[in-house]
Amino acid sequence: MSEYHTPVLLKESVSALCIKPSGVYVDATFGGGGHSRAILEQLSPDGRLIAIDQDSDALANAPDDSRLIPVRSNFRFIHNWIRHSGFDKVDGILADLGVSSHQFDTAGRGFSFRFDSELDMRMSDAASKTAKDVVNNYSEEALEKILREYGELANSRFAARLICERRAQAPINTTTDLSAALEKVLPKFAEHKYLAKVYQALRIEVNDEMLALERFMPMAVKSLAEGGRLAVITYHSLEDRIVKNALRDAVREGTMEKVTAKPVLPGEEEIAGNTRARSAKLRVAARTMKGK
Repeated sequence: MSEYHTPVLLKESVSALCIKPSGVYVDATFGGGGHSRAILEQLSPDGRLIAIDQDSDALANAPDDSRLIPVRSNFRFIHNWIRHSGFDKVDGILADLGVSSHQFDTAGRGFSFRFDSELDMRMSDAASKTAKDVVNNYSEEALEKILREYGELANSRFAARLICERRAQAPINTTTDLSAALEKVLPKFAEHKYLAKVYQALRIEVNDEMLALERFMPMAVKSLAEGGRLAVITYHSLEDRIVKNALRDAVREGTMEKVTAKPVLPGEEEIAGNTRARSAKLRVAARTMKGK
């Protein structure tokens, strides 16, 4: 598990679910399986865990456990898969929205500029659109919008123009090609930070991450039994805003109540051992009786 992915806020998120040994739970983003394994440790033989992930590499890493129900799908379809698995409601749902270490560290996936590889960035190999398609086929205006909204880059217009100028000379097919195209806009001593935002923006677009999250949140609320907990770990302001607003609306409607008034953050020790945890935020809410 540690070689595939180090789970973030593991104790805090699993503890927040208040697991009942015979309950039914969902790990909506299985990833490296660290959260799932921690949940399984607390389940009795009668308990069940539905593990969802659209990445075939992730589910190939799933433990051989009769209590686990693996589902290869996008988590936006959580409600349908819960029903398909034979349950009307579940007792808890956990979603860790981060990209797994395995995805970042596998050169051929194209998630990281640390490697020279094809610009892919698909979470699921069943998807058709890649990052290469985005940088080579999107208009300059569309690229600027993606970089500004999903990468939160102040000079997104200049970056989009550089990409278009480069692809007019030759296709941008690899991570090296993209880095070279953006060379003029990279700030000195902060090149990696800038490129990380560019790659974040492209990854979000390729995988339609914001729309998937917007659809996941109400379906997760709908799928919870009375008292059931929803725990969501976010990593950047865009997705955290969606989660925060969805939970706020559910609280106003009376279908959920906050368990954490403020997001739970990783401690210094966890960040020191796993730098990818530094931006993580955990929000937790519980289904109310009115939501039945």
